[in-house]
Amino acid sequence: MYPCIDKIILDIANNIAITITMYIDKVPNRNSRPTLLLRKARREGKIIKKTTLDNLTNWPPQKVELLRRVLRGGTLVPVGEAFATERSIPHGHVEAVLGTIRKLGLDKLISSKRCRERDLTVAMVAEQLIHPCSKLATTRLWHTTTLAQELKVEDADEDELYEAMDWLLRRQGRIEKKLAKRHLCDGSLVLYDLTSSYYEGRTCPLVRFGHDHDGKKGTPIIVYGVLTDEDGRPIAVEVYPGDTGDPTTVSDRVKKLRRRFGLSRVVLVRDRGMPTQLQMDDCVRAHVFIYMLSYYVEWHMRKALAPLLFDDEELDEQRKKRDPVAPARQSASAKRKKTSRRTPTGFPVHSFETLMEELGTICRNRCRIKSDPSCPTFRQLTEPTPLQVRALQLLGLYPVSGN
Repeated sequence: MYPCIDKIILDIANNIAITITMYIDKVPNRNSRPTLLLRKARREGKIIKKTTLDNLTNWPPQKVELLRRVLRGGTLVPVGEAFATERSIPHGHVEAVLGTIRKLGLDKLISSKRCRERDLTVAMVAEQLIHPCSKLATTRLWHTTTLAQELKVEDADEDELYEAMDWLLRRQGRIEKKLAKRHLCDGSLVLYDLTSSYYEGRTCPLVRFGHDHDGKKGTPIIVYGVLTDEDGRPIAVEVYPGDTGDPTTVSDRVKKLRRRFGLSRVVLVRDRGMPTQLQMDDCVRAHVFIYMLSYYVEWHMRKALAPLLFDDEELDEQRKKRDPVAPARQSASAKRKKTSRRTPTGFPVHSFETLMEELGTICRNRCRIKSDPSCPTFRQLTEPTPLQVRALQLLGLYPVSGN
């Protein structure tokens, strides 16, 4: 800044009377950007004489705007004295999950029309990726982020969540059919595996003593089988009583593929330890279905975020070449990431969970003007770090919305 400009700003700031008018003039410049000139104007009778004091064309826009405010008589104060932040709520991970859900069209796949039940279902699916927890804890934890605000479910309690789960369970067949139509076709390779989860209570009618795949003894279990496409993308899930044998579920899966999904010719690949329907009650099936939908979202997020994760980016290509029975081997690039803990571009390598926590530090801040308590509050997002920007770019969600 030239000495004359320093003098002008100092005079204005000290409220010294100035007999001339100073302003920033924007002059068109054909095909180039306009020229910005600091000028003073003096009236002599009916004639206004202009004098150019400086060329501001190369100044940063923020600096030009600051000077313009001073010239208009504005008062400049430090930001800390002008604004107060009343509350900061984590938002970045919510933006990442909900943005992915919307890009995938999963919300419309659950229900073509928005409704309270759909919003609650989407909120439960998202919460499983942000803070996996019970339904009671869900209604409390989603107030510690912007999730409840974004979906307008702040007033929901656990009873309403269970009602939404009943609604979801009635739609499970239609949702799985849409997923199958999207990702499967005649001749597709379909992967199937069965696992179990132990249960501490005794009231669930599906809970039985059986073969626990985790090796935990002394507690009853439920059994559930998941169908995926050849890339491992989840398509459908079914829950069975804990004493259901593995071979029994295979024929059930084949019938589902043929009858419900309309596929007459598929290759079903099962676990080597599986040698070759029952009607289900209770909220357990809805819980498991929500977990499957949340994994559907996580699967796509992991694929997009792979350059920042420890995940092996070459695994999909290797599957096409390696022996399907032989154990998978890490690629050279995955080994380098694990050894250096840095990506080729210098970012720290994350797990999916720690990257979500990192995104969660992008907060939605509620601010107010200190000098005017009657002025409405306004929202301001935390400026994302380069790592956060890259993650959101990979997800196709940058710049961040939600102010």
